[in-house]
Amino acid sequence: MPTLNELNGTYVLDPSHTEIGFVTRHAMVTKVRGSFTDFSGTATTGTNLEGAKIEVAINVDSIDTRSADRDAHLRSADFFDIENFPQITFTSTSIEASDIAGDDEVLRVTGDLTIKDVTKPVTIEFEYAGEVVDAFGNTRVGLEGSVQVLRSEFGLTWNVALEAGGVLVSDKVTLQFEIAAVKQA
Repeated sequence: MPTLNELNGTYVLDPSHTEIGFVTRHAMVTKVRGSFTDFSGTATTGTNLEGAKIEVAINVDSIDTRSADRDAHLRSADFFDIENFPQITFTSTSIEASDIAGDDEVLRVTGDLTIKDVTKPVTIEFEYAGEVVDAFGNTRVGLEGSVQVLRSEFGLTWNVALEAGGVLVSDKVTLQFEIAAVKQA
């Protein structure tokens, strides 16, 4: 299996095998999980990650938390305001492989995350699952990673105080990525 530094070419996210999701606390005691079902992304790299670049665009109206009412509220001006800000974007600014136990197994990606009209740098560490040729002759790679952000830093400040103390929605949100990308010819 090639190491991260041996990969080269252009890869496109496979939406049927990729999940871009999030987890946050609700009412201080439970977790709400959600995902975005409509997104696109490309990664381009040369050997040794030379010229490596990643770009992702997420259509916010595809949010799915398994609650139609909650999803509608998240689409509203209280949260994502999809009428004015229909996409979340990420553009890498730095990509490097981290050496763990002698193997290039972790991809550290730093870039600009834009939610609404706010852009902030984030660093996501992805565990490299490997590269394989699938049953249809496609070369695909797998990566998994997560990063915690504060939603308030991106203008997502709506909340309700609870009678028992605390708030309805935590400021901390963990963004989760399970990536399958297919190499283009």
